[in-house]
Amino acid sequence: MKKVVIIGGGIAGMTAGVLLQKAGFATEIYEKNALPGGQCTGWKREGYFIDNCIHWLTGTRPGSALYDLWKEIHALGDDVELYEKEMFFSSKLNGQTLTFWRDKERTRQEMLALSPEDEKEINKLMDYVTLAETMTVPVEKPFDAMNLIDFLKMGMSMKEMGKVMKEYGKLDIRELAMRFKHPLIQRAIVDYMPSGYQAYAFLVSYATVTGGNGDIPKGGSLAMSLRIWEKYKEYGGIIHTNTNVEKVVVNQKRAEGILLDNGQTVAADYVICACDTDYTFRKLLPEIYMPKGLKELYANREKYPVSSGFQIAYAVDGVFPLLTGTRVFSCNEIKVGNQSVRCMSIQSYDYEPDFAPEGKMILQTNFSQTEEDYKYWEALYKDKEAYSAVKNEIAKQAVERVTFEYPFLEGKIRVIDVWSPMTYTSYCNSYKGAYMSFVTTKQAKSITVPGVVKGIDNVLLASQWLMGPGGLPTAAAMGKFAAWRIAKKEKCSIN
Repeated sequence: MKKVVIIGGGIAGMTAGVLLQKAGFATEIYEKNALPGGQCTGWKREGYFIDNCIHWLTGTRPGSALYDLWKEIHALGDDVELYEKEMFFSSKLNGQTLTFWRDKERTRQEMLALSPEDEKEINKLMDYVTLAETMTVPVEKPFDAMNLIDFLKMGMSMKEMGKVMKEYGKLDIRELAMRFKHPLIQRAIVDYMPSGYQAYAFLVSYATVTGGNGDIPKGGSLAMSLRIWEKYKEYGGIIHTNTNVEKVVVNQKRAEGILLDNGQTVAADYVICACDTDYTFRKLLPEIYMPKGLKELYANREKYPVSSGFQIAYAVDGVFPLLTGTRVFSCNEIKVGNQSVRCMSIQSYDYEPDFAPEGKMILQTNFSQTEEDYKYWEALYKDKEAYSAVKNEIAKQAVERVTFEYPFLEGKIRVIDVWSPMTYTSYCNSYKGAYMSFVTTKQAKSITVPGVVKGIDNVLLASQWLMGPGGLPTAAAMGKFAAWRIAKKEKCSIN
């Protein structure tokens, strides 16, 4: 029985672990934190539960390979109830409100009533959102292992996406917004995603919700991670939490195992680096082994930017249906990082009654942060007292803006936690505090990096950073691909 050591107990690492254990391999996962899941996690504060990750989970619609993978690792299952999002988000400007509903026709009619002069672009957008509902995440096997027939099948399964890319593939978010005349429609589009994103990302994200392929597993992010962990242990897998890996031990062209920071060496036939790829090649392996595609992504910061967030969690005394969903509104200027922002969002988690004590609710705000903002937080973090003071001041101003927008919250809302891009760097070794992978801008070509390390025969990569824009589906896919490669080498199957 071949032994596989997996560095990182996030979604990628645990996916690889479940599939390899099921196939008869002996695996051990080494995770630096107390709980598995990586960024797919949450934590308690003052009797409330803060969910860090899932706004929607791509792959909840039966009939796709991704759905089958989620079920196989027990992220989803017959015993896992799904919350069906009623709305994608709502945006408010100058007293008017626009909501992108799960029901596309309801959204279409709301947009037409708001802006009859935009009828042509509104109808086009909604029609192409329908086409984008065919988008799936291929998880059968690595792209570099696919043959012509595999690519033809993938193309046929997503042929409508070709039309979406032809119409919107050369636009960024801001250019998509400027196709419309009404300021609220423009504002809604640019406020929801960072401006560097390509326009089709907006359509695909919205289509995931309208197509019933982006629901939320009840229990949230941490509960999902713990289900996968239990499935891994059920198959006999061993996970070591609170354990730091110092490096991968390489002898000539093979890895002999890993070295822990306590000096212990763990032998292995294969090593999977299922963590941040910047950390992998800055800490675990010499940078000379970094794949060419990754080097290009890291070298071109303008073409392949990353984003993070400054986030605030609020406890609310009362339950207010008016706050359900994600809502974006204009506000007085707040300096967050290097930016002066004039709008903010609140997201309600009222669909999870266990996240707050009875008769109360939890809200969260996420201010999008750029790489330039990260530099600000990185410098400030060196002075913990100043860092804490700035975080608290931003949170204080945010509460003032929220209560100004929703006066009924006056005296009923308070901050229970604040976290910055540095939190993700500290907790997950995240490159520039990013919680997703590289954004492919319209000036750049899409790059998918094979999860192999040239020069070391038995080291594999499994990380959301191997394919933009990253996220949970990409992490799971890359975990499966790493397991697939090992199984193929050993002439067995993971299916």
